[in-house]
Amino acid sequence: MTDHLVEYRGFRAAFGKENEVVHGIDFHIDEHETFALVGESGSGKTVSAQALMRLLSEDWISYPGGEILFEGRDVLKMKEPELRQLRGRDLGMIFQEPMTSLNPLHTIEKQLAESLFLHQGLARQHSRPLVTDWLKRVGLRDAERRLTAYPHELSGGERQRVMIALALLNKPKLLIADEPTTALDVTIQDQILTLIKDLQKELGMAVLFITHDLEVVRRMADRVAVMRDGRIIESGPMAEVFAAPREPYTRQLLGGDGGTESPAPDLGAPVIAEGRGLKVYFPVKQGVLRRVTGYIKAVDGVDFTLRRGQTLGIVGESGSGKTTLGKALLALERLRGDGPDAGTISIEGRELQNLREDELRPLRRKMQIIFQDPYGSLSPRMNILNIVGEGLLIHRIGTGTPEDRRERVLKALAEVGMGDEDFPERYPNEFSGGQRQRIALARSLVLEPEILVLDEPTSSLDRTIQFQVVTLLRELQEKRGLSYIFISHDLRIVRSLCHEILVMKAGKVVEAGPTSMILRNPKEAYTRELLRTAFGE
Repeated sequence: MTDHLVEYRGFRAAFGKENEVVHGIDFHIDEHETFALVGESGSGKTVSAQALMRLLSEDWISYPGGEILFEGRDVLKMKEPELRQLRGRDLGMIFQEPMTSLNPLHTIEKQLAESLFLHQGLARQHSRPLVTDWLKRVGLRDAERRLTAYPHELSGGERQRVMIALALLNKPKLLIADEPTTALDVTIQDQILTLIKDLQKELGMAVLFITHDLEVVRRMADRVAVMRDGRIIESGPMAEVFAAPREPYTRQLLGGDGGTESPAPDLGAPVIAEGRGLKVYFPVKQGVLRRVTGYIKAVDGVDFTLRRGQTLGIVGESGSGKTTLGKALLALERLRGDGPDAGTISIEGRELQNLREDELRPLRRKMQIIFQDPYGSLSPRMNILNIVGEGLLIHRIGTGTPEDRRERVLKALAEVGMGDEDFPERYPNEFSGGQRQRIALARSLVLEPEILVLDEPTSSLDRTIQFQVVTLLRELQEKRGLSYIFISHDLRIVRSLCHEILVMKAGKVVEAGPTSMILRNPKEAYTRELLRTAFGE
């Protein structure tokens, strides 16, 4: 028996027979405490945590050594019926990528109600008040109206909040939080972390935090372990590790910084894209006949200007319309010019809303997007060579030979820190969340676009890699004259990269201008609140 709630003893994990990714780690979690696993993407954090619930298919992962004890029982030896009782009831998990964890065919209400039925026997007609209450507690806007929504109808941050509610519904003994706040804006992140702390105190719940956000660790953790290349290289009480880290790698993580100065905008640079009076409304349909009863005003009268070789940042809460605005720029959300949708978007003087699909196609190469959820945007049936190189074939770039395509793909992968020779032959499920985000970046860069819409491109990367990506984006911008639309809730990254910013709330722009001016002297209360939660100002 063990006195600890959870104990890892010499735990090892391997993909296949030879690719060992976790090399004999030891740590424990006590009741009521918060334990953080910290390290860069691919270090083995998520594999170690998911093994506690045996979530990974054992057709392609094995556990060649060690034990994982939960309340004295070895999880690695449990049969499936025991595991089903453990999952969702004693152990809850917030996944890093909620889109792949929520069922796309079921409404939000049905998915939460199902968990209540399985673990508490609560009939669906009696579960709605509890489901609604939890959605409100995790900060989902218009919770009652979102009960009938499907996952694809929510923003990335909204899906993450639903995932958090699903994990907490049954009040587990241990909450495993795998990057639970990466998709959330700073104000909601603050609310979620406060909620988890309050529930931990109320329920006597322990928390295992997997994160690259050291500010979250500093705020939440009692003890911390630093992982690198599948090994724990340093561990101890959080205050001691942060105050006097022994390992150079830990000091590097704690010292990661992107600088404090924002790039100055060049107001004389030519305009490459602009929008005027943009409105994108989504109909709300109810009843058997699915009649339109109202509209969600995702973008409500927005103007913007993007200059060549510069970066326009779009910040605001999840659901504020940031991503919809970015999609409208790329004509992924078409403006029909009638009904509730309105406004104009022009690229180098050509208005997109008037173009046919065949007229738009040649412009697609110039305008690329990197989505917030890389796993959902990468085909699981294609290897990385085909994923990154697909656009080269579609747009007929290069000589068309397999050798030329492979050379271009390898160059793009190397630019984003994915230069290993065997990477092109592997599949998305073989990479960590941060590595998949870099693959998505390479897929866009290989086409040499002029405009790049980056939708939370660094949200799943650890802090050191985040600023490496920012440095890379700066270099590419200077070299190629690229223009970026940078959508993010991370104001530290926005400060480092963006020349100008739009602050959005509920589909409207509440403040706009040069980044340095707005961050130093915000005029709106909402902007000041964003800055307070991001920088403690």
